[in-house]
Amino acid sequence: MAAVIEVQFLPTEPDAAGEGLLKRLGEDINLTLDAVRVVDVYKIDKELTPEQLERLRLELFTNSLTQQSAVNRSLPATFDWAVEVGFLPGVTDNVGRTSREAVSDLLGLEFQAGEAVYSAKRYLLSGSLNDEQVKRVAGYLANPLIQSSAVKSYTMFQQDGGMGTPTPKTTLPASDRVDLVDLDLSEEALIELGKAGIPENGEANSAQRRGPLALDLESMKVIKDYFDRQGRKPTDVELESLAQTWSEHCKHTIFANPLDEVESLYKTYIKGSTEAIRKELGQDDWLVSVFSDNSGVIRFTEDQNLCYKVETHNSPSALDPYGGAITGIVGVNRDALGTGTGARLVTNMYGFCFADPYYDKQVPFRDEALTKPILYPKTIFEGVRLGVEHGGNKSGIPTSFGFISFDNRYMGKPLVFVGTVGLMPTHINGKPTHEKKAEPGDVIVMVGGRIGKDGIHGATFSSESLHAGSPAGAVQIGDPITQKKMGDAQLEARDLGLFRSITDCGAGGISCSVGEMAKESGGCLVDLDKAPIKYPGITPNEIWISESQERMTFAVQPENEEAFLDLMHRRGVEATVIGTFTDSGRCVVNFNGKTVMDVELDFLHDGLPTKQLETTFTRPVHEEPAPAKPESFGDALQAMAARLNLCSREYVVRQYDHEVLGGSVIKPLIGQNQDVHADASVTRPILDRVEGFALGGGILPSYGDIDTYEMAACAVDTAVRNVVAAGADPKRIALLDNTCWCSSTEAERLGQLKRAMQATYDITVAYKTPLISGKDSMFNDFKGFDEHGKPVKISVPPTLLISSIGVVPDVRHSQTLDFKAPGDSIYILGKTYDELGGSEYYAHRGEQEQGRAYIGNTVPKVRIEDNLALYAKVAEALKEELFSAIHSLQQGGLAMGLCRMGMAGDLGAGCDLAEVSKAEGLSLESLLFSESQGRFLVSVPDAKKDRMEALFAGLPCHRIGQVMDGDVLALNDATQPVAQVSLAACKRGYKKTLGW
Repeated sequence: MAAVIEVQFLPTEPDAAGEGLLKRLGEDINLTLDAVRVVDVYKIDKELTPEQLERLRLELFTNSLTQQSAVNRSLPATFDWAVEVGFLPGVTDNVGRTSREAVSDLLGLEFQAGEAVYSAKRYLLSGSLNDEQVKRVAGYLANPLIQSSAVKSYTMFQQDGGMGTPTPKTTLPASDRVDLVDLDLSEEALIELGKAGIPENGEANSAQRRGPLALDLESMKVIKDYFDRQGRKPTDVELESLAQTWSEHCKHTIFANPLDEVESLYKTYIKGSTEAIRKELGQDDWLVSVFSDNSGVIRFTEDQNLCYKVETHNSPSALDPYGGAITGIVGVNRDALGTGTGARLVTNMYGFCFADPYYDKQVPFRDEALTKPILYPKTIFEGVRLGVEHGGNKSGIPTSFGFISFDNRYMGKPLVFVGTVGLMPTHINGKPTHEKKAEPGDVIVMVGGRIGKDGIHGATFSSESLHAGSPAGAVQIGDPITQKKMGDAQLEARDLGLFRSITDCGAGGISCSVGEMAKESGGCLVDLDKAPIKYPGITPNEIWISESQERMTFAVQPENEEAFLDLMHRRGVEATVIGTFTDSGRCVVNFNGKTVMDVELDFLHDGLPTKQLETTFTRPVHEEPAPAKPESFGDALQAMAARLNLCSREYVVRQYDHEVLGGSVIKPLIGQNQDVHADASVTRPILDRVEGFALGGGILPSYGDIDTYEMAACAVDTAVRNVVAAGADPKRIALLDNTCWCSSTEAERLGQLKRAMQATYDITVAYKTPLISGKDSMFNDFKGFDEHGKPVKISVPPTLLISSIGVVPDVRHSQTLDFKAPGDSIYILGKTYDELGGSEYYAHRGEQEQGRAYIGNTVPKVRIEDNLALYAKVAEALKEELFSAIHSLQQGGLAMGLCRMGMAGDLGAGCDLAEVSKAEGLSLESLLFSESQGRFLVSVPDAKKDRMEALFAGLPCHRIGQVMDGDVLALNDATQPVAQVSLAACKRGYKKTLGW
């Protein structure tokens, strides 16, 4: 029986976790309690003496100054109800795993198979609650996909002597089960097999299925024909492996298939853009590796490269926000680790698209079985935020840039973007680090965590819409501590030249990582029974496709095998030889001496049938609101500062460590009090050099409601403009595209997608800002029922994130947006147009006037030549240090831009807009709130005004006012007041919305 150690704060000490939960229960589910205390529970499933347990209690688990603890008994406490939450059997328990290592280190003993430490949390609730309310608390605290919960009243707790919850030990009989799958079926049965997966009991008409294959009829027929030619039925290992490799998640079939007259969206618009730019760059080509590895690689300095990748983790985050987000961030970390022979991780980024977190507490939409509601938006918000926090902070990687976008269409499925930048020497031991190649005879080594049932069907699950049958096994939980050790050991092995190639075990697990690396050598032979597993009972099929986290696959030269394994062992990282790379042209997998997979590599990777896609496009026409009355502009600006899409995200940013590693130059929050968001971040990864890089982004889904072409064009321009404002060289900016679409087989949605990709091509080629990596996510829909049982489908708006990374030649010239000194002149650079369509101002007006956003039709457009000329001069001005502040104008327009600069600098401003409105023929409403692209607000000291005006001669450049002492932002039209707001009042709303 497992020994139990319980730890909690002394009654005299504050319990921050309990106080935080007390607040969240009130805000999120409207429950008022008197107090909440939290107890940490550790169950040690190993035979230990009482003396050993007492030593663990005192030396390992308890802070004697602030905490109390006990072994095999509950601590005395006063409460009304207790709720205990722990992980289900087989789910990754990071605290338990770390505790096991600590126990082993402290006592100098090894844990054997079947021995472990498990963690749980017990919440002691004080207050008047009935049974139903306590169940709501348990439902709020535990995700049933991965956790169990138990509830007891104080009386029952005392009578039973505690909670008495069982140890979540996994006990499954060992299994070497391999099934043959009959494909001699009707078309209807083949469709069902491809959609729902292999029958659990081997019977074609079985209701129990293992999980989605996400294969359509054409794909199933191609697979059937292949095995008919082989004269045999496929094994479940082979069919599942093909499903993972051919999944939309891995093969990006919508981007890869021919579309109308276009060869493919990827080849024509994405890769085609970069190829066109590289032809123009010629010998000045600074792209090192693009579209051929886990992340894109660019030249940084003469002896260092940067790599960058941004991933999506939408579907897992909809089911388990914490697990989905932490898996996403540690997974994209592995993309950088798996680029070339490996990069040192220097910073993370995040981007979240959520529904309103203050939406009605009772979400009315349920799954197809009418049993489960979709998760509350606030639950998704908090879980995703915490997952990214734990993934980055616990790995020692700064999180220097991020954004959050809100739209209630993200209620069915959130969009979760995570990215990582890595730094790698151009050469090590005379060899380029961005190159790698497995050779025949190299041993296949799996390194890192063990394989479990978590992550089964992750790739195929992400390739379809969320529905009632979405498998719990698709959710994983990453372990940043295990991965940190693995990453550090990998870089040691890299510098010693102990391996030839590497990739991460992401989607599809080793089925995809080994399969991809086998293309380098020409084949592979895997002994699947050698792969380390977390517990018995995992079938060969599950071992092959499981996406259990923190694992990498290496190709190690035979002569380096012993040294490689020894290094990993000395660093506390598990490493196991599971096979050999060959030149057989086949992927061969054995288990206990039996061949369970034998498929030609050409068919595995290139056998997927192509499909001709057709599109339609109809530009919508929306209501165009009448012009607003000028007297409302001040009130509108103050209200807009508090809007979800414009307000402070300080609550989130403060929980991410952006200072670790010491390279931050422009931080996520800037200004007098470091509480207003920067346009972009700047990082100096090599502390004794002045070069740095800027990270920015552009995401404008509301523009897509009018035209996805302009949405994409503006996203590119915004991403470029933001890093230019931070000091990036306009000639050294690279981009990444993350496309998240919905209903992606519908012709109209495909038409919107095609227009977005056309715009991406047009603007990137014109700007010479190459795309170096990307990721698409095509099925972001939720299908279920509303509270009346009526079918409902919630689809995300077409969403394109363009991420930018720009080389900053000298970080000492970087500048921020906060006003610095009274008397500085304020200029607007760039021309404003009557472009209020899709704006935050129109959304605000519509909500005030009719209860829903106005959309309008005059969406912002990108004027390529005008913007390029302006950006070149801005870069020159920054180099000459002509600006005391610079802000890339974005959502909210000129008025919100001035408000941000004033709030950040704790300084007011007086502006006269008459010259600009007259020169550009605009209404004051458009001048204040239009979101026209290609514009900056800058402040300039008197001593530099003449040089600044001379530099921008012939370009749109208007002096509109000056920075002033005080709290007031005053906007006038000649002698007529337009708007006057208190910046302190604006900041109160700006910071209050998300609870800071």
